[in-house]
Amino acid sequence: MRPDPGGARGGDLLRYAAGALRGHRLRTALSLTGVAIGVASVILLTSLGEGARLYVTGEFATLGSNLLIVLPGKTETRGAAPVFGGTPNDLTLADAAALARRIPQLAEVAPVSLGSGRAAAGERGREVVVIGTTHEMLAVRRLEMGIGRFLPPGVTDAPVCVIGAAVRRELFGAENPLGRSLRIGESRFRVIGVTAPRGTSIGMNLDEAVFVPVATGMRVFNRTGLFRAMVTVRSHADIESARRAVIALLAERHGGEEDVTVLTQDAVLATFRQILAVLTSVLAGIAAISLAVAGIGIMNVMLVSVSERRREIGLLKALGATGPQILRAFLLEAAMISTSGGALGVILGIGAGQAFRRLAPEFPIQPPPWAVAAALIVSLGVGLAFGGLPARRAARLDPVRALAGRGG
Repeated sequence: MRPDPGGARGGDLLRYAAGALRGHRLRTALSLTGVAIGVASVILLTSLGEGARLYVTGEFATLGSNLLIVLPGKTETRGAAPVFGGTPNDLTLADAAALARRIPQLAEVAPVSLGSGRAAAGERGREVVVIGTTHEMLAVRRLEMGIGRFLPPGVTDAPVCVIGAAVRRELFGAENPLGRSLRIGESRFRVIGVTAPRGTSIGMNLDEAVFVPVATGMRVFNRTGLFRAMVTVRSHADIESARRAVIALLAERHGGEEDVTVLTQDAVLATFRQILAVLTSVLAGIAAISLAVAGIGIMNVMLVSVSERRREIGLLKALGATGPQILRAFLLEAAMISTSGGALGVILGIGAGQAFRRLAPEFPIQPPPWAVAAALIVSLGVGLAFGGLPARRAARLDPVRALAGRGG
């Protein structure tokens, strides 16, 4: 016998609801599993979105907070995304030198040219990214040397290079590469240093890069202008004034035309955060669909339960149970399924996130607190919303017809 919910005490209702759920273990378990999967999906997908935000923030933090990136070409804003227009004038080595010489707020200016080619040492070879730059890149990108030294100061056309850790491993193995010859296309370079392992940073794996003097890189790849210039500002408070000064100086050098784009690290990071926030919300919305499906499952289970328990409901009403008390009892059953499933889903979602983090430790996956709270609240709301129709149907049953086993 199940406890009688005719009394108004909450404990009676709770025991009655728990007994009803125990009486239909398979259906209860399936409904609970549906809710758990929905909540776990919300937790895991929002954790991925939050992890992406933390990863991007951490990547930019490795560059410091005083970075300016000077790009050739003027950015026009159309809608939410920047669109780069034409480039009337190249960004040149002379422009980079003028920035370093004439703007006192700037600490380092590292011109950058970019190319790619096949690097070979003896019989070994591989494709590499070739970064033409100057000694200042060491401080701008906060690089560390494993062995040897970085590129020499000043703008030179010396046939020397610094290789990444992966390039050293694949082309030289356990041998000391310092002083050895490295071929890139038709050009030969002498290895003077190896950077410490760094991995992927802002979309580029620096361990697979080869650094050469910027003038050498421009000559080898037949470049007339720079890919960009990376600039650090002495004080974070001077970021905006330095940005305006860079734009004004380059406009002066380019015949009065403002034909460069200067990105601040804060602006780029804010854009990434906005994009990732939208992405996280979309992922949460997609995952929430499974919660709605689980809610439909709860409703079906409760409807079947009401149909099977007509005589029981009729007997309870004959013994004095009121419609509101029957309503509360069935709503409590739905709430117990959804909250238990929600709690299980949180455990599963966090556990899946931790397993993912062990597989990819560099990706800081973790659920945002709002997602955990929202998933639990929504799961409870789903249970009450979809359990409401069966509960109302049970509350409206006519006791005489219910005792006879017929509809209300």
